[in-house]
Amino acid sequence: MLEQPVFGRRLRQLRTERGLTLAALAGEGMSTGYLSRLESGARQPTERAVAHLAAQLGISPAELAQSTATSLAQSLTLAAGLGPDEAGETLAQALKASGGEDPLLRWQALWQVAEWRRRRREFTEQREALDELAALSAAVGLPELQVRTLAELARCMRNMGQIHDAVATATRAYELATSENLPARVLTSALLALVSALAESGRLPDADRYADELLALVEGQSGVRWAEALWTAAAVRTRQGDPEGAAVLLDRAIDGLSGRDDLTLWMRLRVSAAWTALLRTPPRTDEVEQRIEELQACMSFAGTPSLEQELLALRARVAVLQERPAQARALLEQLEEYEALTPYQERLRLDMLRNKVRLMEGEREAAVAALRALAEEAQASGNMDLAAEIWRMVADAVTQ
Repeated sequence: MLEQPVFGRRLRQLRTERGLTLAALAGEGMSTGYLSRLESGARQPTERAVAHLAAQLGISPAELAQSTATSLAQSLTLAAGLGPDEAGETLAQALKASGGEDPLLRWQALWQVAEWRRRRREFTEQREALDELAALSAAVGLPELQVRTLAELARCMRNMGQIHDAVATATRAYELATSENLPARVLTSALLALVSALAESGRLPDADRYADELLALVEGQSGVRWAEALWTAAAVRTRQGDPEGAAVLLDRAIDGLSGRDDLTLWMRLRVSAAWTALLRTPPRTDEVEQRIEELQACMSFAGTPSLEQELLALRARVAVLQERPAQARALLEQLEEYEALTPYQERLRLDMLRNKVRLMEGEREAAVAALRALAEEAQASGNMDLAAEIWRMVADAVTQ
């Protein structure tokens, strides 16, 4: 189907190029009023109308359809004036219908669609876009595009629980960035992906070494990448059993990043700080409540379903720590509505919490069996750090 208003704009252009009036182009087979509505985009063209107009213009219907189809360049231009969701949908449709354009134009469109999918947590669809981006980046032969794509692909793989693949892909991005001596901002992207994947896989000494390199790379900077680097290094400290060190890094990032720079990151840093506060000895539940209040104040104008999910998970964890299993169970039931938006690792952690509630309610045997199965699943998928955490929970339950 020919899309409006693109068809109308192109039709008007073809008419004026030939010096035709509305009446001359309409001829005897069409009213000038109908043609005017076609050109304005108010009416969708029928096959009969396309055939008539093509004959009047002296071209075939196929040529008219081709000349009025929405090009990828046009779609990118149109998307610039749309909201994130409208732009993502527009470009996704344009990519399906396009072919043979400049590969760099296609790369731009695919990159925006992949980012749109990531924000919506549609990781399978994001992976499809990133796989094509990786092949396209290699064909174009620009190392910077290759590194950016590989780093984002590794991040997507980690969200899908494909940890071994994430480590391998992030390693390729890092090695390419260093061998090509790419700018620091590109190397930073590769290191962010690599440190996160290594930490998730349980390779903490390697993750720590690269985290130090990442922090050195952003030393003296500010802004979004700097805050992301501190956040990523804090996650490594947390997995090393050093929540105090993690809290120091997160506090630096929170103090140094303005909500005007990136409001979503501003909020996610506070979510991470709240989780870290729960791991300190003793757990700082008062700090968690403070962070939740800060976040809740922004949710009405900057909240997303994924942030709503994380706030519910935080409240559920606090309820467990305060030995309120009924409240925790109610919150966990609400979280089931967000399952499609939850990354793989977070789904496992929520299952851990559900079984913690079962232990508190006396369902010891069933909870231990479920936790064993969960640990084996995490182990099989390469999430070794998370698997070790679940096995420790099993051991504590059996001991008790």
